[in-house]
Parts: sequence; C-alpha cells; structure tokens
Amino acid sequence: MGFRGVPGHEFVGSVSEGPRDLLHKRVVGEINFGCGQCENCARDLNRHCPNRSVMGILNTDGAFAEYVAVPAANLHLVPDKVSDEEAVFTEPLAAAFEILEQVQIDPGDQVLVLGDGKLGNLCAQVLRLTGANVTALGKHEDKLKLIKRAGVRTILLNDWKPRSFDIVVDATGSPSGLELALSAVRPRGTLVLKSTIAGNHDVSLAPIVINEITLIGSRCGLFAPALEALEEKSVFVTPLIEKIYRLNDGIEAVKHAARQGARKILLRP
Repeated sequence: MGFRGVPGHEFVGSVSEGPRDLLHKRVVGEINFGCGQCENCARDLNRHCPNRSVMGILNTDGAFAEYVAVPAANLHLVPDKVSDEEAVFTEPLAAAFEILEQVQIDPGDQVLVLGDGKLGNLCAQVLRLTGANVTALGKHEDKLKLIKRAGVRTILLNDWKPRSFDIVVDATGSPSGLELALSAVRPRGTLVLKSTIAGNHDVSLAPIVINEITLIGSRCGLFAPALEALEEKSVFVTPLIEKIYRLNDGIEAVKHAARQGARKILLRP
C-alpha cells in the first residue's frame, strides 16, 4: 500500500492514558480504524470502511514504538491467564477465527490448510476445534512438526498426492497457492483465501465455474474468540516464537524476521 511510517500491527500493551476503566489495564487492539460515519461503519463493518486507517499498514503509525495511540473502542482487555507472549498473537489468531464466521464447518468435514507458516499454523489449530478432519500441507518439516504437535495431520509437499477436500484454505502467501488450492477442492467445495499478495495471479479461473467452487476472501477477525481460545489454552501460540528482541534492537529484529523460514519475532519495549 506504499505505507511510510512506524510498522507493526500485532501488539499487547498497558493503557497509560485514556478511559478510566482501561487505565493501567493490559489490552490488545483491533487494527482497522473506521471513520464512524459511513454506511459500512453504521453496519459495524469498520474493517471495510473506505476511509479507514490500518495500524502500521495504511495512514497511521503502528506498534514498533514505546507508546502508540489506538481508539479506545478498538481495545480489548487481556485475561490474567494470558501472558504477554500469548496475547501478542491475538490479531493473527482472530484472522484465523474469521474463517469460522464465514464458512460452516462440520465435524467430519475434510479440510486442507495450505501453508505451514505462522498463519497456516493458527488456521489449522482453529479449524481443528470444529471437529473437522484437518490436514496441513507445507514445505518445511520443522514447521509441520509444530502443527502436528497441535493434533493436526500434516503432509510434506514433496509427498503430496492430489485428492479432493470439502474446504481448502490458502495461507501460503505465495502466488502458486491459489492454483494448488483449486486442484485440491472438490466440486461445489469451498476455497478460502487468507493470503494477501502484492502481485498478480497467473491462473485459470475456469475450474471455479466448471466445478462451482465457492470462493471466499478472508482477512481480519473478531478478537473475542481469539482471546477466549488463548485463555482456555485450546490454541498454542508460544511454540511459534523464535526470538524476542529489545525495541532498541528493532532493525536487527526486522532483518531476522525477513530470513527465509523465520518464525515469529517479537519486540519488547
């Protein structure tokens, strides 16, 4: 989006200035700041406000700072049982839970998650909670082991043999993910796109029509189910953390995060 400013949109912090009921409390924050006046905001769709700012992504500074300003309406209290290291995953975990808001998933459904990165891991864990038969497909044995520890079946891409699934979630972050997803979803199945890619897809959309595939874009989600899952320990996020840096070492931390295969890198002010 051509953003220039302070990045960072996954955070936990304590309120040092603001409403009395939030003061000195630990909070996490939704990242879309709607205008509050348009039709979408009136329908409680501020995530899709055409005039929105997105923290650390569009028109407003993010969380890689000692202090950050967030609308009070966007803040959610963090339960005492949830550590800082867990709470910082609320935003991406909410994005994983958004799939359940959009798609009816029943026990026994065959579900495939493409991608073994951080978002793929969270999506696989969340989908497992429905009682569906969840399989994660990825390129990295070490990352697949983390997903398998959460009770999800895993397949290494080199061992992949095409078969059909009721629901396929593309969390690869790769342009090739869509083509693979289309080859794996059954006729009249559902394909959920979680990847946002700054580029063009070169793939035939004919299979969507021929096989009558339901295609769903999925982005940010509600924080309440994510915080509940973290409190109940029904989703495990700390194994995804690779290293925690001081904020003063932020440049080194960003370089680390850019390494191929890096897991979650955290900054601690």
